[in-house]
Amino acid sequence: MLCPRCHQSVEAQAVACPNCRTPLKAYGHPGIPLYRAGKDEFLCDSCIYHDDDTCTFPQRPYAKTCTLYHDRSMPLEMPVNRYAGSQQGSVTAWLQRNSAWLLLLALGIVSLALALARR
Repeated sequence: MLCPRCHQSVEAQAVACPNCRTPLKAYGHPGIPLYRAGKDEFLCDSCIYHDDDTCTFPQRPYAKTCTLYHDRSMPLEMPVNRYAGSQQGSVTAWLQRNSAWLLLLALGIVSLALALARR
């Protein structure tokens, strides 16, 4: 990966360029890329979210940097639901989402059973 300012080689995981200190990732979120506009352009001019009016970025339409930018010429990829269409997949997904509650319920039942056994 090349730094957009100094054009030096930078590791893909770098949060900032080690040479010129230009931020490369969103502040506090090293996994989120920070998109930058060229010198005389704005990101909103080519962003799909500006086109459909769903952008809520305060710097819109004059944003020079953005974390949610998506070039209108690139297709949007929707996440695939790997559990869609199967009853077993729905149950598995529910169990994964609610595993902490199920553990607390199990501990409560065990505690209640032990309390009743001592009587």
